[in-house]
Amino acid sequence: MTAFEKLYSFVILFAVIIGLSVGQVGQIRTSAEHFIVPLLLVMLYLTFIQIPFSELRQAFQKKKFTYTALALNFLWTPFFTWLLAILFLSNNPELYLGFILLMITPCTDWYLIFTGIAKGNVAASATILPLNLLLQITLLPLYLYIFGGTTGMLEISFLVESVLIVLFIPLLLAILTNYWLKNKQKRREAFLRKTSTLPILFLSLAIVAMFASQGQLLFQHLDLLWKLIIPILLFFLINFFIGQKLGHIMCFSYKDRASLSMTTLARNSPIALAIAMTAFPDQPLIALTLVIGPLIELPILTIITQVLLFKRRISIK
Repeated sequence: MTAFEKLYSFVILFAVIIGLSVGQVGQIRTSAEHFIVPLLLVMLYLTFIQIPFSELRQAFQKKKFTYTALALNFLWTPFFTWLLAILFLSNNPELYLGFILLMITPCTDWYLIFTGIAKGNVAASATILPLNLLLQITLLPLYLYIFGGTTGMLEISFLVESVLIVLFIPLLLAILTNYWLKNKQKRREAFLRKTSTLPILFLSLAIVAMFASQGQLLFQHLDLLWKLIIPILLFFLINFFIGQKLGHIMCFSYKDRASLSMTTLARNSPIALAIAMTAFPDQPLIALTLVIGPLIELPILTIITQVLLFKRRISIK
């Protein structure tokens, strides 16, 4: 875990501040939006390269953990997200869709960092990572159609096209790159080591571009963004309780319970942001929601890791 990764939430906040600042220049504000999607595509490609698709089969060797995590991520979480969106955000379709996009996409990278900090089973978390990615790419259009179709803002054909372009192209390129490096272990390790922090860099640049182009809109709707805090907090608190309770029922060890919590709590805002920028280009508040979300999420995950470690110390005693 590099210093850059440890400061992830501060990096995002700094990118927001830079974007808002440079967006005061008219020429930058009008041209910045053209850089957002290309930067996100590069970011996703670099992220997908890090995913160990070769370990996909290993996920099913630990069946009880894998099926429990998948059930929470892809059955319970979408339904619970929709319920929270209905209760708190139904009067604002853009925040409603942004919240759903954020919460139905499980994390595929830095949740491993929090798992490691919490002394969880990093190996088990890593093996289900490819499954989390493939299932969310496949199911994302379906979930959005089911839960977001009533907003009147969703065209399923355009959404599917956006998923194909924004997610499958970087995914295909990453798979081809990994195949090319398959029998070149030293070169592969050196390549992954050099590119490990680049996804955060490109995501930060995309956030700078987005806030440069849409910063004024954020200032006009600060009151709406405050509405996100309660449903986001409820999502993490209730899902943490459910994950821990289910882990006890399934007789998981502490390490597996910690891993289950992290993989079902951390969300994949970069993928959701890429979809929002292409599928909803005329609804910028959706994308802004997906940037504000991690600013709340990351401190919560940090607190949860400390709660897990406290529970671990008590159980040892």
